[in-house]
Amino acid sequence: MRPGRPPKFDRDTAILEAARLFWRHGYAGTSTRALSGSLGMSTSSIYAAFGSKAGLFELAVRTYAERYRTIYRQALAEPDFAVALAELFRRSVEEFTQPSSGHPGCLVSSAALTDKPDTIDIRAYLEDLYSDNKRLLRTRIERAQRDGQLPVSIEPAALALSLQAVWHGLSAQSNFGHPRADLQQAADILISGLLTRQGSTGVKKSLAEAQQHL
Repeated sequence: MRPGRPPKFDRDTAILEAARLFWRHGYAGTSTRALSGSLGMSTSSIYAAFGSKAGLFELAVRTYAERYRTIYRQALAEPDFAVALAELFRRSVEEFTQPSSGHPGCLVSSAALTDKPDTIDIRAYLEDLYSDNKRLLRTRIERAQRDGQLPVSIEPAALALSLQAVWHGLSAQSNFGHPRADLQQAADILISGLLTRQGSTGVKKSLAEAQQHL
């Protein structure tokens, strides 16, 4: 390496490591010095690569938000609606409680609810993400109705909103350190109860069978 040339770094790895720090200490509690030590980059290199601490925080949130978007898309592609729901919530809870990441919950919900830089509009970005996920859910519910997997009497928009409320509730609860098993059990109970109230007892039974095979 030529003298004075900055060392190469893995951008994705740096964003992941920064996200871990933001998870543990919050935006305000994560100093530029701490980021520099954890990422193995000088402060000037961090600013050159990401623009600012706020810019790095925004990248971290967007990176993890896209992971959740991918979970939605892949899970809802399942042909059976019960399997799709079971897969959506199983994978989401696993992501919320990922032990290898060393974080106490979901960075995305943390960004929306806790301290964040005033220089970026995280809430507007997350609202777009949630609207997109709600649209995916509604489209999948309508497909399940056409396939005879859900009663046509169900209002797709209302059911999609209810399922999203469950998802966001689990996301928020994960930030308080609830164990994965407890969150998964809560998801199973809430989804089964919700579908039963909607008159879809067949889906409830299918959901239980799907969960046993995931």
